Amino acid sequence: MAWTAPAVERGDFPTSGGERASLEEYLDFHRATLMLKCGGLTGEQLASRPLPTTGLTLLGLVRHLAENERWWFRRRFGKQDTLGDLYCSEEHPDGDFDLGTAAGAQEDFAVYAREVELARQTTRDRSLDEEFPGRDGTLTLRWAYLHMIEEYARHNGHADLLREAIDGSTGE
Repeated sequence: MAWTAPAVERGDFPTSGGERASLEEYLDFHRATLMLKCGGLTGEQLASRPLPTTGLTLLGLVRHLAENERWWFRRRFGKQDTLGDLYCSEEHPDGDFDLGTAAGAQEDFAVYAREVELARQTTRDRSLDEEFPGRDGTLTLRWAYLHMIEEYARHNGHADLLREAIDGSTGE
């Protein structure tokens, strides 16, 4: 039997809470939205390129966001400089998007879940005002949360279109 992405219960859109709780809840909401868009699809469907105008795949989005979780929370904010990229290289700078396969989908989802958990561990009990170096100046953990919320929101829009093209599912 072919592996399928697990179904996800996302919960309601966050509506209240302090700044830290709101940032974490919004990011978790968007993480769950991506998984919701993938839920119930096979590795073949996740790796398919259903839209003729783009090479994007749902699996590529999962891999890309795993790479971003690692990059912003662990490598940059957590200063774990020895961590390498998950999927990208000099030879394949877009390996996160381009090199995903149906056969590797289950492992890619496990990598994604692991990176999300490690990101949570890295940021737990750390100040939103804690700084780390950015390309053009100093950034804060608050900035990283906001950036990741934006990153997920943008790519969840892509996921909506991809999912609808695969099996007609819309909404949520």
